[in-house]
Amino acid sequence: MSAVDPIRWLRDFAALIDEHTDELTELDAAIGDADHGSNMRRGTAAVVAAFDEPSAPLPSAVLKQAGMVLIRSIGGASGPLYGTFFLRAAAASAEAPLDATGFAKSFRAGLDGIVARGKAEAGDKTMFDALAPAADILDEKVSAGASLADALDAALAAVEAGRDATIPMLARKGRASYLGERSVGHQDPGATSAALLVRAARQAVL
Repeated sequence: MSAVDPIRWLRDFAALIDEHTDELTELDAAIGDADHGSNMRRGTAAVVAAFDEPSAPLPSAVLKQAGMVLIRSIGGASGPLYGTFFLRAAAASAEAPLDATGFAKSFRAGLDGIVARGKAEAGDKTMFDALAPAADILDEKVSAGASLADALDAALAAVEAGRDATIPMLARKGRASYLGERSVGHQDPGATSAALLVRAARQAVL
């Protein structure tokens, strides 16, 4: 059975964040506090460190621990948002594997958690604008019987298109909203790290 390995997902996410830290920092410098890259690198490194001991915990336990570590380790809005994503995803996964159905269900629950925490809507120029299209296509593909790999391929294309679509948007949430029209023309850093989250999930399909 094809499924996302949750520990590999988190390790690959941390590796991608590390690789793109400078990019995330530059994007955040344009419309935020210039700390998204460093905050995400610190948080994801702490998550990886939490799973240094060899074990095979349930996916729900992995995701729950990741969420708690991210909330403790990342400052600003990113910690609560990413932490809530993983906590809600954990609750939705219960003891089930992250196969196509389980992953789509957990991903949707995680997105719902971000909405509940951040009150973001489409067009606000946030990570929601990247993650929502990915969740929608995941649900659509899985309902149609697609494999997990194919569903995540489609989700990756959707999340990256959503990320790019934030460039012309006027920010209506977070620190970027203080810039008004000056936020237009800049890619949202949260949407950028969100795209890395989905890319890591695709890489972690076993």
